[in-house]
Amino acid sequence: MNAPNDIPSPKSTLTICGLDFECSRPHRFGLVIQGPADATNNGDYLHNHLLAEPNRDTFLQLVEDERLIVCKNVATNDPTYRRVRGKSSGQKLSQAEYYHHDGCSCPTKPRLVEIRLPEQAIGRDIATAIAPFADVVAAMLTALPVHFKDNPNLDASIQQALIDFAKPKSDWPSAESWDKIQGRVTRLIRKEFDAEACRAFFREVDSLADAYVLPWEMGESRLMLNNHTDLSTTMQHRRSRQRPKAENEQNGSLVKRWTNEEYPA
Repeated sequence: MNAPNDIPSPKSTLTICGLDFECSRPHRFGLVIQGPADATNNGDYLHNHLLAEPNRDTFLQLVEDERLIVCKNVATNDPTYRRVRGKSSGQKLSQAEYYHHDGCSCPTKPRLVEIRLPEQAIGRDIATAIAPFADVVAAMLTALPVHFKDNPNLDASIQQALIDFAKPKSDWPSAESWDKIQGRVTRLIRKEFDAEACRAFFREVDSLADAYVLPWEMGESRLMLNNHTDLSTTMQHRRSRQRPKAENEQNGSLVKRWTNEEYPA
């Protein structure tokens, strides 16, 4: 397998298991794999080649190195995927609409999370925003309205974080403190904003963090680095409505799994 740094931008070929895969980099981070370059029907190349022995460990390491790999045109009904749950309404956001790592309640978070849009009758307009953990935390602080930042009664830890994250990146607080900072900002926004204002705030965070919010395509899987001993290299994601929620809107359903831990079952 070619090393990630050997893949030129924006389009190139990645050779795995004797097969050439068409690749591109449409965003500032992440690698998009279209499928075997010489196949008219790509089929289930994710399982048959990329996750098959002896390629599995090398491919999962590539996901970790790249932090996001998007596999398009994958035809699979592998039983290890499960439905993505979580409901939202016009008055209430689901937990998935906030930036998060998967497995927050687990003793050890999964190494990778894979989210997939299977082939189905209804397309999906709701984005999945993906961005580096550090960029998300910094963007959340930047996006806070001025009247919050100027409030002398603002939570002291948020006040300090605003000072710390205004410094050069090398002087930011340790990554181990970011979850606490993020949690306090999220609680503040949830308390002070109604649902649509909250969604608008996080759309601004998406923009400031330059998140990957490219539209979903049927048969697409996104594998992202969810947990690493160096938290600064991890990614976060969220369900991102690109416009106000419409009543009775329909969207295609996603499935997910923790590929490193849950596949093969």
